[in-house]
Amino acid sequence: MATTTATKPYEVVVLMHPDATLEDQKELFKKNKATIENYKGSVNSLETWGKRNLATPIGKLKKAVYFHATFEADTQAIAELERTMRINDKVLRFMHTRLDERVPLAKYLESFKKGLSESAAREKEREAKMAARKAAFAAAKAERSERFDKGE
Repeated sequence: MATTTATKPYEVVVLMHPDATLEDQKELFKKNKATIENYKGSVNSLETWGKRNLATPIGKLKKAVYFHATFEADTQAIAELERTMRINDKVLRFMHTRLDERVPLAKYLESFKKGLSESAAREKEREAKMAARKAAFAAAKAERSERFDKGE
């Protein structure tokens, strides 16, 4: 019985140690790309999201360098990628997700980026509201303080 290994679309989010050098980052993704290509896969995109705050600390770390990549590979490549990432001390966390094969990777990336930009816009709007609320609170506090000083 012959088994055929078809490539399937995947995405991965990798969190690296915030002190990882640019060389460490490049080395990890060169190894990952080589592993994917060895298993007859291909890397579609690799994005660096930069250093961001973690939702919950990992050990004593509160920041990490985030990466997002999409690629096509077979399941054996995923097993090898996860094995090498577990060995690497600079990788804090990673998560591979299999994507829907009916949706092309380009279309998936387009909708993913649209969702990210909408989320960022909501976050900015929320921050602007909080800043306005803090300013109003500070102004009211200052006014109360002035009235108290005058003895009203």
